[in-house]
Amino acid sequence: MTEQRGRSGRQARQAERAVKGGGMGRPYIQRNIPPYEIMSEENLLRIEAAADRILAETGIEFRDDPVALDLWRAAGARVDGPLVRFPPGLLREILASAPAEFIQHARNPAHSVRIGGRNVVFSPAYGSPFVMDLDRGRRFGTIEDFRNFIRLAQASPHFHHSGGTICEPTDVPVNKRHLDMVMAHIELSDRPFMGSVTAEERSEDSIEMCRILFGTDFVDRNCVILGNVNVNSPLVWDGTMTRSLRAYARANQAAVVVPFILGGAMGPVTNAGAIAQSLAETMAGCALTQLERKGAPVIFGNFLSSMSMRSGSPTFGTPEPAIGSMVIGQLARRLNLPLRCSGNFTTSKLPDAQAMTEGTMSMLAAIHCGANFILHSAGFLDGLLSMSYEKFMLDADLCGALHAYLDGVRVDDDQLAVDAFAEVGPGNHFFGCSHTMAHYQTAYWDSDLADTEPFEKWEAAGATDAATRANRAWKKRLAEFEAPELDIGLRDGLTDFINRRKAGMVDAWY
Repeated sequence: MTEQRGRSGRQARQAERAVKGGGMGRPYIQRNIPPYEIMSEENLLRIEAAADRILAETGIEFRDDPVALDLWRAAGARVDGPLVRFPPGLLREILASAPAEFIQHARNPAHSVRIGGRNVVFSPAYGSPFVMDLDRGRRFGTIEDFRNFIRLAQASPHFHHSGGTICEPTDVPVNKRHLDMVMAHIELSDRPFMGSVTAEERSEDSIEMCRILFGTDFVDRNCVILGNVNVNSPLVWDGTMTRSLRAYARANQAAVVVPFILGGAMGPVTNAGAIAQSLAETMAGCALTQLERKGAPVIFGNFLSSMSMRSGSPTFGTPEPAIGSMVIGQLARRLNLPLRCSGNFTTSKLPDAQAMTEGTMSMLAAIHCGANFILHSAGFLDGLLSMSYEKFMLDADLCGALHAYLDGVRVDDDQLAVDAFAEVGPGNHFFGCSHTMAHYQTAYWDSDLADTEPFEKWEAAGATDAATRANRAWKKRLAEFEAPELDIGLRDGLTDFINRRKAGMVDAWY
């Protein structure tokens, strides 16, 4: 305690937060503010009716997966070649068996997360082929970059999930990199993580590694891994995705079902039309998990985006998809499904004001729409083409602020502070009163990166901007990182599995 008293106020508060969270903060957030309900009942019914018409009249193609077609046929859908049409109400009936809330277990039980209900889970960005930092600029991602981002997420108290393909490790063969990625999550983090979805056998490898880590019986009874599968919008589910989706569901693991609708290209330019399309595509994917294994966990996902109508380029962090997320949240709650929606999106090429403006716009949409699992919480830059070290640190700081934001306002006798007014009296300050002294270390969220000093002191210290401070912060965090302990027997079992799988495959680079 003597050492802590000698630190600055910021250091003391940060140390106290780390101690309370076992060095890792909360395992997940329980929101104390309600999601926004912006759409009237009448208009929600109109959107649902439009989705039902799309499903019944136009239909969705399920390509290169005859098993999926057989499942739909047996469930009562009309199957004509790859085209499946759904009678109104069929998908909602099937989805009734999906759990509204479930636990994804971590290898450290203290870090398991609850997905659904009032719970919010932050996970890093996913899928970028490039990485960038202020020192080396933009370049293809490597397995060491991948491992670095896992280290940064694990070392931050503001994340709850290790994520999935944080960046593509392009220096590892395409058909083998999923093994190294899953192993990196297991070795360097003790939080929940995501597996591969790029082929059915890679999904099954990811799940099998979890069986080695957790035990076969435990995995059959509990969710321990997520798989993020995407619709090939508009209105196409390709076999690569549906076979992976079914692999996760078959093993009782959770698929995150996400259409990627680029307004004006893969969907209408109008928000209502894109929302109806999203509802139709996502319901179909979620329902397929229940046909594969009734009761399997599944997450209703969404990724609305816009485009520049002058150039045709995608745009991210814009207001129309953000407000569209609010409606998606309402629709997902009417289906009683956990929600993945929005994230920290930006089209900026640098961790600058544009990046943080767009990112905050879309991240707040995720918060207010009621999302339970927020992928792309940190690092997203360049329209998701690049994972940025500095943006990752800035976004982690925003995630920290959102913890406090989602706590809402607590009201009790202590928080109302009536006794403090009696102690201080009119015209006096609260600096030294007993109420302030009891709360000063934890009263306010304290940024890890923001400079709150007077101008003169900031200038004398080098006049650094936020990106420069973030650059120093990620380097310091990596230098100090210590991986959580992993049982040597489990490590050897996983390593043996990886070596055997790699030995049975010739390297493939595309």
